[in-house]
Amino acid sequence: MSLQEIRSAIAKAESDAGRTPGSVTLIAVSKQQPLERVEAVLDEGQRIFGENRVQEAAGKWPDFRTRYDGIELHIIGPLQSNKVRQAMELAQAIHSVDRPKLATTIARIAQEIGSCPELFIQVNTGEEDQKAGIAPTDTDAFVAECRALDLPIRGLMCIPPVEEEAALHFALLAKIAARNGLDGLSMGMSGDFEKAIALGATHVRVGSAIFGDRNPLR
Repeated sequence: MSLQEIRSAIAKAESDAGRTPGSVTLIAVSKQQPLERVEAVLDEGQRIFGENRVQEAAGKWPDFRTRYDGIELHIIGPLQSNKVRQAMELAQAIHSVDRPKLATTIARIAQEIGSCPELFIQVNTGEEDQKAGIAPTDTDAFVAECRALDLPIRGLMCIPPVEEEAALHFALLAKIAARNGLDGLSMGMSGDFEKAIALGATHVRVGSAIFGDRNPLR
């Protein structure tokens, strides 16, 4: 699908769900994409992008920012504690706050540098052993812990299990967010973003549908 087709599909999903037009933020997931593909999407006017790895983001986005105004970068992959400072200096949002140690590190560095990106807590809605994220039953306490650290928690994020119905996980995430007074929901990818929008997504992370299959950077 073209970028314009994705935007049109998002607009239709907003309308079908009775959502305000423009209430969903499209994050173009550019991880492991050739630079020329990313540049083509920038040339089409997209300015909000997602990266999984801080090292890859650091090698790509400073140069693009010298040539394009208004770029907003979101870190959407697992974040190691030793990469937190670099991530906070690069990105406007981090979607993978998934453990107390990471929250404490972000809070400490935010105090040192005087700023902090928007933060999303990653919830492991499928309780999968191999996947990062806070267990659903522990999320309320973790939200409170992050708030006690004065962290700017924007909302929650999830990646549903591949073999399960994504809508069930989106609904669970929305329920947890609502009871914690959070209105940010980072959920939905290339194959299911319309379902996510119907269930309240505010941010959808779309990669392959925009860029095609991933390739090593060159």
